[in-house]
Amino acid sequence: MKKYDAIIIGFGKGGKTLAADLANHGWNVAVVERSTGMYGGTCINIGCIPTKALVHYAQVTGYRRPSTFEQYAEEFKQAILAKEKLTSLLREKNFKNLDDRETVTVYTGEASFRSPYEIVVKTDTDSFLLEGEKIFINTGATTIIPTISGIEDNPYVYTSTSIMELEKLPRHLVIVGGGYIGLEFASMFAGFGSKVTILEAGEVFIPREDRDIADSVKSTLEKKGITIHLNTVVQTIEQDVERAAVICRNAISGDTLRLDAEATGRKPNTESLNLQAAGIQTTNRGAIEVDSKLRTNIPNIWAIGDVHGGLQFTYLSLDDYRIIREELFGNGFRSLDDREAVAYSVFIDPPLAHVGLNETQARKMEKNIKVASLPAAAMPRTRTIEQTDGLLKAVVDADTGKILGCTLFCAESSEVINTVSLAMRLGQDYTFLRDSIFTHPSMSEALNDLFGLIK
Repeated sequence: MKKYDAIIIGFGKGGKTLAADLANHGWNVAVVERSTGMYGGTCINIGCIPTKALVHYAQVTGYRRPSTFEQYAEEFKQAILAKEKLTSLLREKNFKNLDDRETVTVYTGEASFRSPYEIVVKTDTDSFLLEGEKIFINTGATTIIPTISGIEDNPYVYTSTSIMELEKLPRHLVIVGGGYIGLEFASMFAGFGSKVTILEAGEVFIPREDRDIADSVKSTLEKKGITIHLNTVVQTIEQDVERAAVICRNAISGDTLRLDAEATGRKPNTESLNLQAAGIQTTNRGAIEVDSKLRTNIPNIWAIGDVHGGLQFTYLSLDDYRIIREELFGNGFRSLDDREAVAYSVFIDPPLAHVGLNETQARKMEKNIKVASLPAAAMPRTRTIEQTDGLLKAVVDADTGKILGCTLFCAESSEVINTVSLAMRLGQDYTFLRDSIFTHPSMSEALNDLFGLIK
């Protein structure tokens, strides 16, 4: 049995960064990853990097304005090849970054606990035992498959992971659920020329957002030819040799709808870990329970990233690493409680970005607020790049002038929102952004105008 200072289960962002840091401190480290196709983690292989690359290629396709579906299909084929080349490059780079280090050993196999200090690794040809003084779980999350009749083993049904492997552009894509990941795929495939239909069981479109923002997003998606059905429950999925048919019912009217198509949430990935052998506690949703320092209930075991639940963003997994780094080598001042003004972006076209509270949340909290909104078309930059769709919105504390939140549905919002987030973390009031000097023409200068509307 080989012994290590640390065993890291999973090759995700937080885990791989921690492994390199531990090696730099002279630790002997084992990294266990069950798939050769996942070196580097979800983000670079099946998550943010390939999806955002395809979003970009879809936009480029729009600039070329193909005239037939066949031309769109060829653009999609070339985009998939480019995506695969990119992910292969990054995967190899991530593998070598760890495997080339003298004190890091990468094992490809499935890991499970035998005790709080022992890990069984099963490969295609072997099974062996590793012992680690400290163990870090970084296994990410996996797709939840809804319980719909006809969905199991249906070759025309795809998850957010398997749809990334499509080589042929579907003429009609039906997306079950109006969540953010589904919206990204809807916008992307519509950009490639597919007919796209979104089926949302709820009566409210993207309920986390204010209604004016949600209405702007819905209108923009519909302009792209995307059909959105609310109050629509999928009853069954039928299939023949060429396509699938989604049978759904409107929960209000009772009407039945049949949609022919060619061609789901995520949960912590812990099922194969045999956590009970180590005595590790989980939540009722299957996430690993951790304290503010990411320790489990077992003193020598930590959890990093999506596997401990909460928001599933690569940059939060990286911040998990920072918390553990400070605990191991610093003064331990970092914790999950430090996270304020964490922004997110939904990469539809244009992207939707948000940080802090929205107007609805602030009013429910009975805060005294001032609200400003601005059409994206009011900014010169949107005219120069011909992306005038969208709406910008800010919420400010009327008593203190502090920025409570901001939603940007506009071109380049995924970049601009970081400026707002930084101002909030620094404790600046809204005049800081209102009076900042930004380049022109840029989307950043929209912050001058947006916060200038606060009176």
